[in-house]
Amino acid sequence: MAQEKSITFFENIVFYDGYAKVGNQSLPENVIRHRNDLVAKKLSESDIKNLGNTLKLKVSIKAACDNYDRLGSINLAFVPKNDTTYIPEKVQRIELGRFITPFMNKNKMPDVVFFSFEIDNILDVLKDSNLNEKYDFWIEFEVFGVPYAAQKQVSGCEGRTDVFVGTLEFITNSKKLKTKDSYVLPLNFKDNLNNYSKEATDESGKTVRNITFNLPESLTNAKLYLITSNHGANEQGEEYNRRNHFIYFDENLKLTYKPGEETCEPYRKLNTQGNGIYEKTPKTNEEWQSFSNWCPGAIIPTRVIELGNLNARQHTFKIDVPDAVFKEGQGYIPVSLYLQGKITKKKIK
Repeated sequence: MAQEKSITFFENIVFYDGYAKVGNQSLPENVIRHRNDLVAKKLSESDIKNLGNTLKLKVSIKAACDNYDRLGSINLAFVPKNDTTYIPEKVQRIELGRFITPFMNKNKMPDVVFFSFEIDNILDVLKDSNLNEKYDFWIEFEVFGVPYAAQKQVSGCEGRTDVFVGTLEFITNSKKLKTKDSYVLPLNFKDNLNNYSKEATDESGKTVRNITFNLPESLTNAKLYLITSNHGANEQGEEYNRRNHFIYFDENLKLTYKPGEETCEPYRKLNTQGNGIYEKTPKTNEEWQSFSNWCPGAIIPTRVIELGNLNARQHTFKIDVPDAVFKEGQGYIPVSLYLQGKITKKKIK
C-alpha cells in the first residue's frame, strides 16, 4: 500500500459575517475572496501532479464568533483556461462535500471540528488531459456564519465579525494516475427545492424537480453524485421531520432514502455551546430518529447512484419529496448533483 501524504491547500482562512459587505482582509497568496463566506484558489499543475490515485479532503473548522450550527462545503469550479479570477455564478461548479458545524463556544474545548470526504472519483476529472486543456480547476472553501448571537453570548466576541477559521488538506498517495476520456456534467449546484417558491419546484404545492439534459456522447460506468440536506428551523420545520426522498432516472426509481443518522450522540462532545438540539441528558436512538435530518458536527452524505452504461441522448433526473410540508412557507432543501463517467465510442446496447 502506498504511503499517504498530506498537502495543505487552505490554511487558517478566516470567514466573516455572511451578511456583511466584503472587506479588505488579508489572505494567503493566490487565495481570492468572493464573499465573506467563500474563498477560492486555483489548483496549479504541480498541485495536480502531486495528487496520487487516492484523494481525501480533510477539513478543520475552528470556532471564532458564531456559536450556532452552520452549513459549509468544499466545491470545485470549472474556470476557463488561464482566467485569473471568475464570478462563481457564471461558471460550472460541483459540490465535493457538505458539512454542518456544531454549536461551538470558542472559549471551551474542543474548539475545532474535523470533517473528511473520500473523493477518489474526482481524480479522473483533475488528471484528464482534455479537461485540463479547457479548464483551470479552482477549489472553493465555503462556510456561512453570522456573529450576532455570539457577540452577546460568548466572552471576547463583542464587536467582532469573524465567525470561523478553516483549513483544508488533501490526503493522497504517491501512486501515479493517468486518465483520459473522463466526462463530468454539473447538473444542479445547491439550487433550493421546496413546494412554495416558483423557482424551487416544478409544480406549486409539490416538492419535485426534473432536470433534463442531453448527453452528447455515450458513457460507461456512469454515476450520479447527489447531496441533499433538509433545513427549516421553525416549529415543525423540515429540519425536524424526516421525509422519504425518491430519486428517478429516465422514469425509473433508482433510490429511496430518508435522511438522518442513527444517533447524533457521538457529536455531543463537539457541541460546546448550549443549544436546543443537545439537551443536558443523552437521547435514545429512537428519539434522534424521530426528528433529526442531520447532526451538528457531522458531514452530509454524498449519495452515489450507479447508472451503468448510458447512450448519447436526452435523459431526465427527478427528485420527489412528496411528504414535505414547509410549514408557513419556510425551509428549503439545497440540491447538488453531477454526472460522471467514461466516454466511449462504442455503441451501447
